[in-house]
Amino acid sequence: MRECHGPASVVFDKALAEYDFGPHHPMSPLRVDLTMRLAEQLGVMERGLQVVQAPVAELELIASVHSESLIEAVQRVGSTRGLVDEKHGLGTEDNPVFPDMHEASAHVVGASVEAFRQVWSGESLHSASVVGGLHHAMPDRASGFCIYNDVAVGIRWLLDQGVERVAYVDVDAHHGDGVEKVFWDDPRVLTVSLHETGQMLFPGTGFPADLGGPEATGTAVNVALPPGTADAGWLRAFHAVVPELVREFAPQVLVTQHGCDSHMEDPLTHLMLSVDGQRAAYLALHDLAHEVADGRWVVTGGGGYAISTVVPRAWTHLLAIVGGHPLDPAQDTPEAWRDHVVEVLGGGAPHRMTDGRTPAYRDWRDGYDPETWLDRAIHATRMEVFPLHGLDPYA
Repeated sequence: MRECHGPASVVFDKALAEYDFGPHHPMSPLRVDLTMRLAEQLGVMERGLQVVQAPVAELELIASVHSESLIEAVQRVGSTRGLVDEKHGLGTEDNPVFPDMHEASAHVVGASVEAFRQVWSGESLHSASVVGGLHHAMPDRASGFCIYNDVAVGIRWLLDQGVERVAYVDVDAHHGDGVEKVFWDDPRVLTVSLHETGQMLFPGTGFPADLGGPEATGTAVNVALPPGTADAGWLRAFHAVVPELVREFAPQVLVTQHGCDSHMEDPLTHLMLSVDGQRAAYLALHDLAHEVADGRWVVTGGGGYAISTVVPRAWTHLLAIVGGHPLDPAQDTPEAWRDHVVEVLGGGAPHRMTDGRTPAYRDWRDGYDPETWLDRAIHATRMEVFPLHGLDPYA
């Protein structure tokens, strides 16, 4: 990891747990609570990571991305018992209605935009909002557990401050379709998504030929990975696509979404990464932010549904890297944290911060194997996108 001297922050307060679809929904707010508890008990906050309170986003800020009709619908269904609005994606199996839905969703937006503000103002060199990363929400409807798209609102806020180039890299197992949609025809924003192929997984989009609108062709980048892709293949794909494109785009700010549902234990997806492979990706993105954006790095959470065994460890590693002091993967999780997990969930408390893997990958420049699905997927993205940025897809 590159040496990192700048101030860093995480935007969080306990009231953010009110973004809660109910006890049987996969996206439990407990995953964030367990993350913050683990990070605190491992001393992450004591080593350069300031905790910043999360404001609630004003209507005008949310409306910079979302339609008035969606905002009104969210306010209406969250304040009247029994109402649904499936036209706006509210009251579906993915997005069940809960009381005060607008207020809770606006709080998530406010938390993430504060992380963006921290970085652009210079108060923090790196800033994280682990409750954020709600990348599926569309301008006019909720989608995929996401009511408002906090990431898109944050990027829009940067553009409104005069930022000329923003790169967004999404490593969630699901395609970052909402963020891509908002900036589809905006040449100021590069969106890169590495995800399990839409042939197998929601939302069914994000293929190599999806390149952006006529005013921004080549600024939407999609790597559609085969199910079963593990650390070596995922890191091979990442390093074959992301660094070269982001360097060429030369963003002033790097924004990253860190859904950890790419893990082998995640119940909703079919990728096979370890916590160690995910940690390697976090380190690579940290270093890329320093290389291309003078260290300006905004970090959000995202998916991840192995509530106690994966999410807290993955995101605690992420927060430690944001703070400039990575944790030793071989260290144990604190006994008090494990006891708390057993108390609230009845079990599922991992004893170590590692899955015992040593992430390694074969560099793309060492050769392309057209017989493998993974290499065909990587090659397809490079062939579609690289020439549009003046890069040689065969190099």
